[in-house]
Amino acid sequence: MPVFEYKGKTLTGAPVQGELNAKDRPELERILRRNRVLVSSIRKKPAELKFKMGTGIKKVEISRFTRQFATMIGAGLPMVQCLEILAAQMENKELCKIISEVKQSVEGGSTLSEALRKHRKVFDDLYVNMVEAGEMGGALDTILVRLAVYREKSDALIRKVKGAMIYPAVIAVVAVGVTLAMLTFIVPVFANMFGSLGAELPKPTQIVLGISNFLQSNFLFLGMGLIAAVIVFIYWVRTPGGRATFDKFIINAPVIGNLIRKSAVARFTRTLGTLLSSGVSILDALDITAKTAGNTVISNAIKKSVLSIAEGDTITAPLKESGVFPPMVTQMISVGEKTGGLDDMLQKIADFYDEEVDEAVGALTSVIEPIVIVVMGVVIGGLLVAMYLPMFDIIGKI
Repeated sequence: MPVFEYKGKTLTGAPVQGELNAKDRPELERILRRNRVLVSSIRKKPAELKFKMGTGIKKVEISRFTRQFATMIGAGLPMVQCLEILAAQMENKELCKIISEVKQSVEGGSTLSEALRKHRKVFDDLYVNMVEAGEMGGALDTILVRLAVYREKSDALIRKVKGAMIYPAVIAVVAVGVTLAMLTFIVPVFANMFGSLGAELPKPTQIVLGISNFLQSNFLFLGMGLIAAVIVFIYWVRTPGGRATFDKFIINAPVIGNLIRKSAVARFTRTLGTLLSSGVSILDALDITAKTAGNTVISNAIKKSVLSIAEGDTITAPLKESGVFPPMVTQMISVGEKTGGLDDMLQKIADFYDEEVDEAVGALTSVIEPIVIVVMGVVIGGLLVAMYLPMFDIIGKI
């Protein structure tokens, strides 16, 4: 939707100017008339060239905004005033701009959900649909609190999973870096020294020197090949088939798969439970949950559940067939469906799996740490032994 810059005066004669989103000039003039602004000039704002990735807005900032907004609405402040206050205190200029645009849309007669829907990159379908359900049910303050709690718990879950990945990743990068540095800079020094001896070198030393010579001779080509492989992998993962294959692999991986599976179950149950408890219909809730699942295996199972419900069946059977959800989860969902308390049951499952993720993070760290240390010791120790073997032979002959 284009952005227009306008200038005018209020009914009291005070000059005003600003920017608003509108389909065209007539719509903007109608909005300004409703706001009692006498327009003197309107012009379409030139499009800005943007070369940045994403929105520049962190998830935690949206969660913080939601919590503050919920508190203000709960205290009885008018919505426009809440948005104005929040926009003024935002440190992130991009988020400040978006909240200001939401405020202007609300002032122009739009509902809050309609105003948020214009910024899909920041406020996803789950967010907008929950707000819309709150507006229709007259319980926007309650829904915003529920949404804030959901986002805070989801953010905490993501931080746990990322935290579990960071430590082994850093150790692995350090190990590879040290190994490459030794092969590229230290081993050649030994190679020159051994070359002056003229004696036949032990087999392990010959292998290490061969690897070192290969790296030095083909360093540029290897670097370019690695970059090309990463680019190809990224494009492959972005294709539907590649994404499905990768998600299936990662969720069944030996060590990390357990953590990914539990975090996916926690995310699914919390998202669906929050939507259902907010008054969103089950078909819409499942559709939104499928889009925000974060894993195509889970997403496909949810989509099959939508078809199952449309045909008059329960959602449990497709979830069982996916092989991702443990029997306890599907049994509890089945009980929730039969008792009419599916939203509460899903929240209980989500709370349980949040604790399971904590345990899985601890288990992953305790398993990966010794493995990485042993591998580092074997690789670096093997390089050192291979370099000192000729010296041991010389000392033995002396």
